[in-house]
Amino acid sequence: MDFTEAREIFLRPREGAAAPRPETSARRLRHVLEPLAMVNVWSAPAHEHLAKAGLDFLTGYVGGRACVLGDPSPGVVVATFAVFEPGLAGELWRQARAACTVEELLAVRELGGGEGLRAALEGVEVAEIGRVTRLLREALDAAGPGDLAGRPLYAGLRDLPWPTDPHAALWHVATLHREHRGDAHLGACTAAGVDGLEANVLTELRIGFDLYEYTGTRGWSAEAMDAAVARLTARGWIVDGALTPAGRAAREAIEVATDLAQQRVLDALEDDLDELLGTLGRWADHVVAAGWFPPDPYKRAAG
Repeated sequence: MDFTEAREIFLRPREGAAAPRPETSARRLRHVLEPLAMVNVWSAPAHEHLAKAGLDFLTGYVGGRACVLGDPSPGVVVATFAVFEPGLAGELWRQARAACTVEELLAVRELGGGEGLRAALEGVEVAEIGRVTRLLREALDAAGPGDLAGRPLYAGLRDLPWPTDPHAALWHVATLHREHRGDAHLGACTAAGVDGLEANVLTELRIGFDLYEYTGTRGWSAEAMDAAVARLTARGWIVDGALTPAGRAAREAIEVATDLAQQRVLDALEDDLDELLGTLGRWADHVVAAGWFPPDPYKRAAG
């Protein structure tokens, strides 16, 4: 899938739609950091670097996330990505590695992230970018080494050298927070007895997507999606293609558990959180306005 095709599929606006509002501090932080963390996938500068490296949209996405694990087997990539169809995730990683070394994948992702934010945040003082980066980094440091447990993508990112470029450093800390929550979310799903495919279905119905509208973009077959719905129906979580009260409560419980797993970080940000959310929210709006993150509120809520 090339960049133009990906934009046509994923960057369409959704008129008159509003996703559930992020009601907790942890979810609000995720909401404002998501566009910043993903400029290495969606931005035009990132696309240029991916194309030069022989990567398209999907191999760039999978290669750019998985390379922080070192040089994992396809099975490890499948386990950490989870919500993607296993054969698709493994094959995209194989293709990314055939095109690039791990070192090249790491370099391409940082170039795209740094240059994407530099272009989107033109006019923002470098000193302000550095201050926000420092606060976000200090919050993760304050959480301590115990927060590495069960977080492979986050741990891999923590082992990388810190970028010296201010915009790349802001992008890097945004990705650290994204994977910190993402790894915990996968753990919460597993603890709830929900696999990656079922998690897709529960998420899309919670947000407001039509059934399979979101899940189908992750490479799953119609048969696999139908089987997941059958399992969730047997648990009393779905009826006639919609979440039941029990299903909505179960999905919310997963989100609550994910929030709890971020509590150390939120505690460290407490005094600065409201101001940070406002600043990061404005910067996220710049990224969306540039056309470098999906304007669809459903897509942003889904992550």
